[in-house]
Amino acid sequence: MTTRSPNFLIIMADFMGALALPPYGNPVAKTPSISRLAEEGVVFQNAYCNFPLCAPSRASMMSGLLPSEIGVYDNGAEFTASIPTFAHYLRQLGYRCELAGKMHFVGPDQLHGFDERLTCDLVPADFGWMPPWRDGDHPDWPSLDPILEAGVVSRTMGIDFDEEVTHRAIRRLYDFARDPGQQPFLLTVSYIEPHEPFKTTREHWDLYSDDEVGLPSVPLLDETCWDAHSRRLYETMGIDRQPLTEEQVVRARHGYYSMLSFVDHKIGEVLSAVRETGLAEDTVVIVTADHGSMLGERGLWGILNFFEWAMRVPFIIHAPSRFAPRRVESNISLLDLLPTLLDLATDGQPPVLATPVEGASLVSLAGGETAERSNTVYAELSAEGSTAPSVMVKRGTHKFIHCETDPPLLFDLAGDPTEQTNLAARPEWSDLIASFQSEVRDKWDLKQWQCEVEKSRQRRILIYETYERSNPPIWDYAVNNDPWRFYQRSFREPWQVTEQKTTLK
Repeated sequence: MTTRSPNFLIIMADFMGALALPPYGNPVAKTPSISRLAEEGVVFQNAYCNFPLCAPSRASMMSGLLPSEIGVYDNGAEFTASIPTFAHYLRQLGYRCELAGKMHFVGPDQLHGFDERLTCDLVPADFGWMPPWRDGDHPDWPSLDPILEAGVVSRTMGIDFDEEVTHRAIRRLYDFARDPGQQPFLLTVSYIEPHEPFKTTREHWDLYSDDEVGLPSVPLLDETCWDAHSRRLYETMGIDRQPLTEEQVVRARHGYYSMLSFVDHKIGEVLSAVRETGLAEDTVVIVTADHGSMLGERGLWGILNFFEWAMRVPFIIHAPSRFAPRRVESNISLLDLLPTLLDLATDGQPPVLATPVEGASLVSLAGGETAERSNTVYAELSAEGSTAPSVMVKRGTHKFIHCETDPPLLFDLAGDPTEQTNLAARPEWSDLIASFQSEVRDKWDLKQWQCEVEKSRQRRILIYETYERSNPPIWDYAVNNDPWRFYQRSFREPWQVTEQKTTLK
């Protein structure tokens, strides 16, 4: 076992749900790179995001705090610069922290602790992406359009972006290897695919047949079984008026799995660079995602709900010199990433945090210990498809979903993994329902939260509309592509980057 602080390589993909992957029991996807990491690493079987939407989930993951605590209520809410992230803490410990790819930061701070971004982001940094909230407002997303557009293309913006992310990440790994003075490092590689629309190249489409992909395990439920939140999503997407045909469903799923294989191929290229540079022994690889994707299960697509296909994310720690391969059943969430990184970086002596976090280190679980820790995860939703804040509490095999405007939902995933039986309507479960409701009241002030969301939206609407008129500030990150940094030049001034060593380890 190495005694130096390890390097970290965090690999993420958007919409990459755990239940779509072979390490989590799905036989359809062809993802050999991820599968190999799982075979050699620690697989957390029940890992959850804390908000089924990109920006809030990522801000929560980086800060170790629930989105409502940091004001990231939706995809257009600012992640304020005063919130410490794992990048801030690791830099304090001497790490070089860099990001290639998407992280969906909204606001002027586009680094949030990273030393540098190797690519721009793919989404806007301004306040333009805000959901309707009041009665009478109607969102234009989610919709079925990206699902209906599934098919074969020569290129997409997502393909271009992910190829650049891969190229930049590999180049940076070689730079780290040439210059050990820049180690230890944390490199986050974050892909946009398999984000909808489900379009990909012929090469990856032809990896699958329609028969292999098949239909969802749970089709669109009978209308008498629709919960209130799902009904709003069905109505927003138009599923209640014109359900998709089986052919359309299979085609969309075919596109998703094909995109997943594309991402896995890119991940394989990055992992090859880790090995070729000699960095593998000292590098902890963590694979995860910001949320999953429903893929037509229950007739739902995308995210914005608390069902397993949207909420479960892969969480794999690959560090063979530190942890033997194993599977961990405990409930964990993305909130646990920050304390886990700090625990690993300091050999169990993490620094005092500027702000206490919700998460807890996973190092003991990864090492096979039956650690004394909570088996509970919390999640939130205050974006599209909501009329009021919604919360999820998952403890053991029970999942409780609460919203002030909707009837409660309770599922026991041990006997009902597809969440088709709502136990909340049964008298014999009333005590457990009451306990969960009391816990929700103690943890969240839902009325105050709703007021804060509305105040935040009103401020952002005013600012966004002002800048629509003229002279908006540019918050989007601009990559420094100065050739002085990468290639030979006749003159090199003192303030230029110093010459790097050319011999790899």
